[in-house]
This record gives sequence, C-alpha cells and structure tokens, in this order.
Amino acid sequence: MRDALVAAAFQLFLERGYEQTTIDDIVALAGVGRRSFFRYFPSKEDVVFPDHERCLADMTAFLSVSGDEHEPVQRVCDAARLVLRMYNENPTFSVQRYRLTKKVPGLRAYELSVVWRYERALAAYLRGRFAGRRDGTLQADVIAAAVVAAHNNALRSWLRSDGQRDAGAEVDHALGYVQTAFGHPPAQPAVEQRQDPEDVVVVVSRRGAPMWRVVQEIEAAFGRD
Repeated sequence: MRDALVAAAFQLFLERGYEQTTIDDIVALAGVGRRSFFRYFPSKEDVVFPDHERCLADMTAFLSVSGDEHEPVQRVCDAARLVLRMYNENPTFSVQRYRLTKKVPGLRAYELSVVWRYERALAAYLRGRFAGRRDGTLQADVIAAAVVAAHNNALRSWLRSDGQRDAGAEVDHALGYVQTAFGHPPAQPAVEQRQDPEDVVVVVSRRGAPMWRVVQEIEAAFGRD
C-alpha cells in the first residue's frame, strides 16, 4: 500500500505537477481512502521522501553500536554511506525526486530539514566520543557538517548525471577529504634514508672568515662557479 501510494503520487507529480496534485488525487489513483494515506504519510511532502525516516533510524542504530575500536570520523563517514545506499536502491526514483525538488521551493525546504536531522545524528555521536576534549562539541559539529556537505556534494553530482556515474566512487572521493582533514589515517611506515658516503661534503673554514668566503668555499666543494 505504501509503495502504491508513492507510485501514484509520482505519476501525478510528473503528469500534472506537484502543486496541482492533491492528496485526493493520489488516493483516487491508488484506489484507497484518505485514511490509508495518512496512515503512512503525515503530509503530501512526506510522500516525496518516503524512506528518510527508515534511513535515519538505520543510521542512529549503526552509530549506537559503535565501540571504542571504531575511529570516530571514519564511523560517521560510514554512517553517511547508508544514505547513499538508500538513494542507490532505486536510482530512477531518486533522479525523479531530485528533479521535482529542484522545481518546488517547499520541497527544498523540507529536504533541508531532513538533512539537518542527519547532521544532528552524526554530531550527537561525535559529541559522545569527544566528551572531555577541549572544544569537543565544536569539533563534533564541524565534522558532522563537513561529512554531510561532502556526501551531498557527491550525491548531487551523481543525481545530475541521471544516475549514470558511479555513486559509490563519488561519495568515497568526497568523504576522503573529510577523513584526511579530521581523521587519523594509519601512519605510513618510516622509510630508512640511506645516504651515499660520497654525497657528504665537509668544508673547513677559518674562524672569523667572512660569510661570502664560506659560501665561496662551499660552492667550490660542489664544483659550482
């Protein structure tokens, strides 16, 4: 029933336009009553974003089972990938919604409110992990905002391509910036620097010699005129 309502709504949105479509139109096409609509969706706006509540719950659950062994910045980046997975489940629907949202100011405002809730969930987790740090709350809020901004930048790039580009690669690339800026990438093994003894030059100069003379002696030792 829920899927039938979403399908009916978007068919009408595409045919008539969002503003011209009423809830009565949607339920009539779906073959159900108004009560059935409101059982699943509080408003017409909610039928445009039918999966965000589930995704937000999945993200919250994912973060709640995190342990000390999880690097916190990496963990919130992985949580953001759950949103991408939701969009990628039905690329055609996601592209249609993106186009519709661009045209309807009210839907853009609604979408921003949804994005804010994701950001708050990420920030709440980071605040817990950074408790006791100096500026821990500030760090948590900044990193959460950066994760959302990076994810959304890549997501919109994918949507603008009509879902043709590699969404996973786009998001991984964007979140990589956040990880590099705020995370703790594994340390690279030190590379032993070996020096050829022949590359070592020792210059002996008289104490009190003028600096130009010392430089001249160094250049002469390297064979430079």
